[in-house]
Amino acid sequence: MTAAEEPIRVLVVEDDPVAADAHRLYVGRVPGFAVAGTAHSRAEALRVLDRVEVDLLLLDLYLPDGHGLQLVRSLRAAGHGADVIAVTSARDLTMVREGVSLGVVQYVLKPFTFATLRDRLVRYAEFRATAGEASGQEEVDRALSTLRAPQPTALPKGLSAPTLQAVTRTLRSSPMGVTASAAAEAVGISRITARRYLEHLVTTGRAERTPQYGQIGRPELQYRWVDSRR
Repeated sequence: MTAAEEPIRVLVVEDDPVAADAHRLYVGRVPGFAVAGTAHSRAEALRVLDRVEVDLLLLDLYLPDGHGLQLVRSLRAAGHGADVIAVTSARDLTMVREGVSLGVVQYVLKPFTFATLRDRLVRYAEFRATAGEASGQEEVDRALSTLRAPQPTALPKGLSAPTLQAVTRTLRSSPMGVTASAAAEAVGISRITARRYLEHLVTTGRAERTPQYGQIGRPELQYRWVDSRR
């Protein structure tokens, strides 16, 4: 394998072991990327970086021993040029601007699916592969645009984003799962409507459905949140 064909080496930094394992699996499924290691804290990440070559950090911002951006500052002070994709539930745009100034090239908000992370990694790889001298502003803009996320995929006809968020919150707050009837009551919609939203979450890989036995008659489906990202 030539240098140009070597995979992009990724260090997964995530304090939640379940989420870290999921991120490792996700990265390993994207051609051109390889997991160089996993760290569950800022200190552990620094130790890994001392002994392993890393091109990209997949970085959770909330770590048990300090904020993820503190880790990035330490790396920049030490002259480490690894790029960073932040994976976080934080929606503070001030933090986003600070991250950009430190070299965070992408933000992926939790929870997310494999398809979302794959898209960001592929775009990063395309950006990283750009080389040579730009012929003009248009070519510079085109290179930078590879990092930009596409427009959000439209929801299926009849589904709305606010209701989907409400159903998602209900599902995520119920570790044992919910039925369509329970979700409908919690959100204030009909059972049929609730089931459409729950089925959409199943289709997008963020929930799973299983029959709920132990009741008289036909068992009702139970839906459970399975996307491990916070």
